[in-house]
Amino acid sequence: MEERQQNDVNEFNRLYKEMDDLYHDIALKLGLSDSALTIFYAICELGDGCLQKDICGQSFCSKQTINSSIRKLEREGTVYLRRGKGKNMHIYLTEQGREFVENRIRPAMGMEVQAFLELTPGERSELLRLTGKYLEHFRERERRM
Repeated sequence: MEERQQNDVNEFNRLYKEMDDLYHDIALKLGLSDSALTIFYAICELGDGCLQKDICGQSFCSKQTINSSIRKLEREGTVYLRRGKGKNMHIYLTEQGREFVENRIRPAMGMEVQAFLELTPGERSELLRLTGKYLEHFRERERRM
């Protein structure tokens, strides 16, 4: 691979890791683990009472990681579980959890939206299109490994 191409790949990976670190920093500022932040984000997006398996599917986190984190949040009094059909577990926010989400999680999500909206509509579309295209090509090569 040509040096310029390798430098571009390295820069893309660095930016990806920097974004991941930014979410980690947000989690720390909120007093959360990365997986707890992921769970609260997912509940905000999927709705109160969402399924644990849907949180796993949306977050690309392992079932074990999400389950352990949900159990910890349950002990802390921010979520509770209710069994659905079969093995399905629905995740609900407690009153304490709802207050935390409204006062801490939604403002963090708002920062994301504000930053995204600082891009022009064309830039937003292009970012999404190119990131999706990159993931498609990368996933295709991963499948052939």
